[in-house]
Amino acid sequence: MRLLSKSWTAPALLAAALIGPVQAAPRSAPLTAGAVASPDRYGAQAAREVLQAGGNAVDAAVATGFALAVTYPDAGNLGGGGFMTLYVDGKPYFLDYRETAPAAASAGMYLDAKGAPIVERSLVGPLAAGVPGTVRGLAEAHRRFGRLSWARDMAPAIRFAEQGFVVPLQLDAFRQSERGPFIGVANFDRYFDAMRTGRLFRQPELAATLQRIAKGGDAEFYTGKTADLLVAQMARGPHPGLISRADLAGYKALWRAPLVGDWRGYRVITAPPPSSGGIALMQLLIMKQDDAALFHGVALNSPQYIHLVSEIEKRVFADRAEYLGDPDFVKVPGAALIDPTYLAKRAAQVDPVKPSATTGVTPGLEKPQTTHFSIVDRWGNAVSNTYTLNGTFGAGVVVEGAGFLLNDEMDDFSVKPGAPNQFGVVGGAANAIAPFKRPLSSMTPTILTRDGHVAMVIGTPGGSRIFTSVFQVLENVYDFNLPLAAALAKPRFHHQLFPENTVYSEPYAPFSKSLQDALKRRGYRTEAQDFNGDIAAIEINGQTPTPTADPRGRGVGMVVK
Repeated sequence: MRLLSKSWTAPALLAAALIGPVQAAPRSAPLTAGAVASPDRYGAQAAREVLQAGGNAVDAAVATGFALAVTYPDAGNLGGGGFMTLYVDGKPYFLDYRETAPAAASAGMYLDAKGAPIVERSLVGPLAAGVPGTVRGLAEAHRRFGRLSWARDMAPAIRFAEQGFVVPLQLDAFRQSERGPFIGVANFDRYFDAMRTGRLFRQPELAATLQRIAKGGDAEFYTGKTADLLVAQMARGPHPGLISRADLAGYKALWRAPLVGDWRGYRVITAPPPSSGGIALMQLLIMKQDDAALFHGVALNSPQYIHLVSEIEKRVFADRAEYLGDPDFVKVPGAALIDPTYLAKRAAQVDPVKPSATTGVTPGLEKPQTTHFSIVDRWGNAVSNTYTLNGTFGAGVVVEGAGFLLNDEMDDFSVKPGAPNQFGVVGGAANAIAPFKRPLSSMTPTILTRDGHVAMVIGTPGGSRIFTSVFQVLENVYDFNLPLAAALAKPRFHHQLFPENTVYSEPYAPFSKSLQDALKRRGYRTEAQDFNGDIAAIEINGQTPTPTADPRGRGVGMVVK
């Protein structure tokens, strides 16, 4: 894999440089239709509505993002943040609208008097929330690239909130399984107890908030009545939150240079820091290619395949813990981490027979809940968007009078070096809490192009499993030549350095007894994780898009004529 170092450089990231005005570039070839892969049918319907009204992929992304804040409250949001990878008029872009730590945040804010993490405080209640970025991010994308009016793009979401939507079984199941930690600490049940399978669920407070934003733009959310309501919510609960009016007014969404590289004849356009996802995805793709001889003749998802991929993942997570963080605060050695010579050295360390000793897998340089949607329009533009509240339903806190949930994104910082977050991932000083800093993420919204035309738009929720899931699906499609639907349906697995020599399976495709035994003979323990990914992808062959939703979720793929 050849990395295009001029397209993504450390100085560009360290300066958080804005991408300049769009220059003349060849337009992508028009498609026979637009398409959307959304985590639920309402998000897909919102995209279809604006695409049919003449909107482009960015209009559809704005419509879907706001619609999911209504119908997908376990992850869709106004009170969270995320990343958007775009391909518009033949040029790649990346928008960072990740949450930030409030000005009053500090490195030791979740530690007790003895220096031990107080885990629940970074997960539940207003103290867990970072400054939301979603509304400003969607507005920034719309200002730059939208074709329809802001209010037109928001219309489907307002309608779903006012008139209601029918609650699917999976959403009700999530509500019941996740509500426990919120009881007595957050106001979750007050707003969502009536959300039951098959019933129409209306959200009048949220509808009023969306109407204010449609009229007043993102400024209303960050400096208007909604901002007042959000700040008032910080004082409620046993552990008050830190977000202030000044934090909201000062929030900025940032255009960053995307991470770009060549792989198997495709250009991979993906997320730079403060996401770890893009660098990690590049490392996985390159190291597997460097170890091609070890993979020769190895069957997909066989014990040996799982072992070899786990050996690669182990090294990726060691680098992630040590080096990656917000590039506006720490020096991220991005170019070095994806340098072909460095990765060839790392790939050569893979033990083809047994797990490498975890203590020997150190950083190599010298001194769930999220949701994703993918969209293409008939002009060949594309949006890959991943945004999140972090945990399912975030911090469980609804802004009273505004009707939307707040994130628990502060848990994505390293509360203490070496202490795991809710996904079991450890971090270091590079991802320590600091005022205005953006926590490290694994979100990996990705677009593949070939000869200047979009070939694949892909992403997923899943916490630390995000980039390993995207990697496996890309390998299934392009190395094993599976159709996209079959590639998504294949079992997925995960290894992340710690817990030591542990390979995770998923509820959708549990490991068989024979596979568990084979991995145990190789020196692994297996563990069943309690959540699946939910990849939303669109593959374009020629001029025909094929949107495909993951069979693990309640998503919908829709072609829009």
